[in-house]
Amino acid sequence: MHAVLKPDTRQPCDVVVLLSGTGGNLQAMIDSLQDGTSPVRIRAVISNRADAYGLERARSAGIETGVLDHQAYDGREAFDKALIELIDAFAPTLVVLAGFMRILTPGFVRHYHGRLLNIHPSLLPLYKGLHTHQRVLEAGDAEHGCSVHFVTEELDGGPLVVQAVVSVELHDTPETLARRVHAQEHLIYPLAIRWFAEGRLVLGEQGALLNGQPLGPRGQVIPAI
Repeated sequence: MHAVLKPDTRQPCDVVVLLSGTGGNLQAMIDSLQDGTSPVRIRAVISNRADAYGLERARSAGIETGVLDHQAYDGREAFDKALIELIDAFAPTLVVLAGFMRILTPGFVRHYHGRLLNIHPSLLPLYKGLHTHQRVLEAGDAEHGCSVHFVTEELDGGPLVVQAVVSVELHDTPETLARRVHAQEHLIYPLAIRWFAEGRLVLGEQGALLNGQPLGPRGQVIPAI
C-alpha cells in the first residue's frame, strides 16, 4: 500500500530583495529554496544600479527584476517614495536588504515596520557602518561576524535576530576575514528569512521574538567555527 502525499497547503511568503551589488546573499537565498521545503518565494529583486550583478543572478533563476536609479530623483524622500510604489506592486510579506547601499528614510522604514530585514558584517552593536573588517583588525579583536536584524530608523540598530561568530586569525587581512564572514552570512540570512516565512519570527513591542520567546540582546548566536 502506497502512502498518499499530502499537498503543501502553506501560503507562500512573498519576498522582495533589494541590492546594489554582486548578490552573494541573494544567491544563497535562491540556493536555499531548491529543495522545495521552504514557504519563501522571491517575487522580485530590485536594484538602484542597472549594472548590479545580482540582477543577473535573479534573471538566471527566473525572478522578476526592477531597476530604480536613485540619481534620477530629487533627494532621498522622492526616491524612497518611488521605491515603495515599486516594491508594493509585488505585494510582499517581507522586504530583504541584501547589500542595498542606500540609507533609507524614516518614512520608508515605518512603511515596512516589522517586515524589513537587513544583514550587517559585524557583531552588532559593534562596528555599525562601513569597513567593518578593517576596523575589527585595527582594534585587535579576537572575534568578528555578522548579524541579521530588523530594520528601524536607527542605522544598523534594529532588534537582532541571529548572529554568527568567526574567530579572527593571526594573519588575517580584511579580504580573508571578509570571505569567512560572507560564508556565515550565506547561512544565517536564509535561516532568518525562513523563520519569518514560517511565522516563527516576529517583531514585538519589546524586540524580536522567535517561537514566541524573546530573543536576547544579540539574538540567537551561532558560535565561532
